[in-house]
Amino acid sequence: MHKLADRLNHFSDSVIRRMTRIANQYDAINLSQGFPDFDPPAELVTALKLAADNGPHQYEITWGSAEFRQLLAKKQQKLMNINIDPNENVLVTCGSTEAMMCAVMTVCNPKDKVIIFSPFYENYGADAILSDATPIYVPLIPPTFEFDKQQLRDAFAQGAKALILCNPSNPCGKVFNQQELDYISQLAIEFDAYVITDEVYEHLVYEPHRHLYLASFPGMQERTITCSSLSKTYSITGWRLGHIIADKKIIDGCKMIHDFLTVGAAAPLQKAACAGLAFDDEYYAQLTQTYSEKRRLFLEGLDQIGLSYYEPQGAYYVLVDISAFNPFETDFEFCEWLIKEVGVAAVPGSAFFKEPEYRYIRFHFAKKEQTLVAALARLSKLKEKLPC
Repeated sequence: MHKLADRLNHFSDSVIRRMTRIANQYDAINLSQGFPDFDPPAELVTALKLAADNGPHQYEITWGSAEFRQLLAKKQQKLMNINIDPNENVLVTCGSTEAMMCAVMTVCNPKDKVIIFSPFYENYGADAILSDATPIYVPLIPPTFEFDKQQLRDAFAQGAKALILCNPSNPCGKVFNQQELDYISQLAIEFDAYVITDEVYEHLVYEPHRHLYLASFPGMQERTITCSSLSKTYSITGWRLGHIIADKKIIDGCKMIHDFLTVGAAAPLQKAACAGLAFDDEYYAQLTQTYSEKRRLFLEGLDQIGLSYYEPQGAYYVLVDISAFNPFETDFEFCEWLIKEVGVAAVPGSAFFKEPEYRYIRFHFAKKEQTLVAALARLSKLKEKLPC
């Protein structure tokens, strides 16, 4: 038989989801795959029950229900400080995963180059490969995860068609500041490149840091493709509702890709999610406060255990340095041991870093307080359980 497609040789299955499967096998506390163990806001659950009874149950307009797009445009226009037409600038997708895939496929031809900061969410490299594009990795240098300006300029100078920017960053929790975003904007304009932003953690940014939307920077609205999701903001990762906000010409292209990838996001879930999109500012302030407390609890626990980490400025992930744990040849071996012997699941950092010299694992703290306390209690036994 003919061999399968060559693109399959360039990536594996998701390491994040693989760690969840192993965690389930050993009944470990899952701090690997980033989803909460608490319910969404009651308003969304009630709205979902109503949608189950009353519909809609058939196809929605492929680019998203009118109500969803109108509420989303109203919410994001206020945050992003740009004009957003719900009919021309918004596309509803099956999660931000599809949003990012649509964005890359819309702007990139085969062999085009795409800049990706490393560490990076594992899907980005796969998105480029599935689009027959070539990724160029630019390191965010630990422990501060800043980029070298000349390295970034050199990457653009190679003819990059686009840059993928996760802000706040998964996995390191970096929030890009005004000066960094200014420089990225300047390069994108100078080299006539697009910037595809992943902003799913836009509401999870911790004091004194602030989330800035690249699309609002001078000259960037027409070349920025803003991708996001309702998953983290409303604790509905299983609903798979994402979206793209961009210039009409870009959205028109994304609509065509989206139409043949998934046809459309689930109609009753879009209807139910409108209850969340109608929340006022108080909800988002409380969300940030809730996650600030979870971050404080988890980081103080890591301090007491004596584990070294990078303090996240946003999102809900923590990169922990495991370079001192010599008995393990790879971070994957360490994570497997951690699940089996300690009972806590993390993601090996090699799933995120293109550079082989770093030894990190990623935990997340999107859990109930009692779950985090239980995980920290298990992790407190980590060093005494280490093999000799």
